Amino acid sequence: MRLLYSFEQESDLQAATANNTRLTLVTQGVTHGRRALRVEFLPNVDWPNLMFRAATPWDWRGFAGLAFDVYNPMRESVRFGVRVDDDPRADGTRFCRQGTHMVRPRARASFVFPLRINPMDYGMRGLPPLGKNLTTIGVTHEGKLRLEHIVAFQIFLWRDEQPRVLIVDNIRLVEAEESLSGIVDEFGQFTRADWRGKIKSLSHLRRTLAAEMRELERLPAPEDFDEYGAWKSGPQLKATGYFRAEKVRDKWWLVAPNGRLFFSTGMDCVHYGDPTFITGREAMFTRLPREGEPLAKHYGQASGALMGPIKEGRTFNFYAANLERKYGERYRERWREQTLRRLRSWGFNTIGNWSLGDWHRNGRIPYVATAGVWGEHARVPSGSDYWGKMHDPFDPRFAQNARASIEPVAQRVKNDPWCVGFFVDNELSWAGQGEDGGRYGLAYGALSLRADESPAKRAFLEMLGAKYGSIERLNAAWGTRFASWDALRAPVALPPTLTSERTRDFSEFVRAFARQYFRTIRDLLRELAPNHLYLGCRFAWYSLDAVIACAELCDVVSFNIYAPRLNPSAYSFLMQLDKPVIIGEFHFGALDRGMFHTGLVAAATQRERARMYEEYVNSVLDHPLFVGCHWFQYMDQPLTGRWFDGENYNIGFVTITDTPYPEMVAAARKTHQAMYRRRGG
Repeated sequence: MRLLYSFEQESDLQAATANNTRLTLVTQGVTHGRRALRVEFLPNVDWPNLMFRAATPWDWRGFAGLAFDVYNPMRESVRFGVRVDDDPRADGTRFCRQGTHMVRPRARASFVFPLRINPMDYGMRGLPPLGKNLTTIGVTHEGKLRLEHIVAFQIFLWRDEQPRVLIVDNIRLVEAEESLSGIVDEFGQFTRADWRGKIKSLSHLRRTLAAEMRELERLPAPEDFDEYGAWKSGPQLKATGYFRAEKVRDKWWLVAPNGRLFFSTGMDCVHYGDPTFITGREAMFTRLPREGEPLAKHYGQASGALMGPIKEGRTFNFYAANLERKYGERYRERWREQTLRRLRSWGFNTIGNWSLGDWHRNGRIPYVATAGVWGEHARVPSGSDYWGKMHDPFDPRFAQNARASIEPVAQRVKNDPWCVGFFVDNELSWAGQGEDGGRYGLAYGALSLRADESPAKRAFLEMLGAKYGSIERLNAAWGTRFASWDALRAPVALPPTLTSERTRDFSEFVRAFARQYFRTIRDLLRELAPNHLYLGCRFAWYSLDAVIACAELCDVVSFNIYAPRLNPSAYSFLMQLDKPVIIGEFHFGALDRGMFHTGLVAAATQRERARMYEEYVNSVLDHPLFVGCHWFQYMDQPLTGRWFDGENYNIGFVTITDTPYPEMVAAARKTHQAMYRRRGG
């Protein structure tokens, strides 16, 4: 162990940089010596942080993690982030590693941030715990650190309307055993820990099923749910035979086919589980089926992984194998029946995105249709292309590919009253980085392309030519010196400084781009599935101009919102649009049941995860525009990471052994039982 800062000396305070924070030495929350550092994170600023910079680069080789102790003196949990930089050019994405966690109200905790091993070098987002009594911070922006050249580290918060306080002490480097050999048992569980609900044997697994069956008999569904999961005792509106959106008493609602008000509580990824790579990682697993054994059918092959060192190889699906162990040879049929009963009992009235096509026309729980546009057509960079560059909707091939992608789904669900509507695409690259690029990233991206290769750039140049006529007028408006319109046909890199006219032009282009995208999808859905809602594209990164276009052309606007709760002020811009809004994804995770990563929003324990679920859903119910929220996802991800991107999050309502988390189930039942009275009252 190497102690870095314990705040006993003024020199420790002087070593700290306060970026939109206030720093004070205090005697409260001390874990080492007699003093600790009180950090007040100021409100209404981006990324307030406590930072330590190296005068000359630090050499942290030989250490597994950066550890520190935190006390939260506040009455509510505080979500914080940690970032370690190995280059002065670090910007939150490059030359750094970043992670997040949560500290409970009035609680003390010791955290450790992984340094030596980059989790994704092993195909996982999170790794086993680094030492006893230390909570591992899950990595959200991974990168291999040059430990011999660390230049800075920081503890940061996100923008908030209220000041937050954390007391930090005993910042240190720690050593730890980091072997990954034999970390997974035959059920896909962590071998080096025990916890409530851990499956110990096949007979134990089957006993849990018998106990759960009795519970489902006793609690079949919330009392005020009708057959669709709509508000049974609420107002009766016109029955149209299909789902629609309607504003009632200044609040938006979905309306079920029978005319009853409907708030969509959804469950994403209701399927047979994600495989994990075995190839190159065989030593991690203590027991896998031998060839010829019944469970060997759950081996597979995968190729084209987006992230991690293994791009193709052999996989195994622990969740599906556990379903067969639990339900027998007819496990698919029996699990589907059990899942329908569970969702109904827990108060979930919608089967959400990424779920099995088997749920189509199930006749018992409403569902959404999932579609994405695939195929060869032009793309446009936005500057934040996490899942890939943005579709170019001006390319005629985009409309052709959209039809080819959507039509098979529409044929399966068309005219089924239980289909709520269509999500098309997910977390598209609508926006880049920073305030300027964030809104106008697609404009910068289009200009960076060659006009003879980019339909979007040609459309942009046509807009500019129609507005300005001469290149001299464009130059005067933009503060540029282009010799001719032809000079704009080559790739163009503009400085970020915007004139008011250039800002207006960029905004108009992004809005025209978005209108072209949403109009293409809307027109297809009107043709192929006219009785079903267009639920939007599930914004993660977004430009205001794209959201405005979405509101013009979609029936419902959708966002994936990963946060402790819905913050109305963060989405105040939606009020003027006055459109119904649905949340396509949210989740919380904890590390007290043998998992390695919390997912995108951390909780300290399963009990807190359940409390956060209740608080989040209630915050959505209280917003007049929002008509639903869908949890991501049904089951925990594989301990060693899903094959295509390494996610191994504790985000399920059930474990990898198909065992429900009792705290989450209780919270869902309580929240959903009261939701119509809360929203309708």
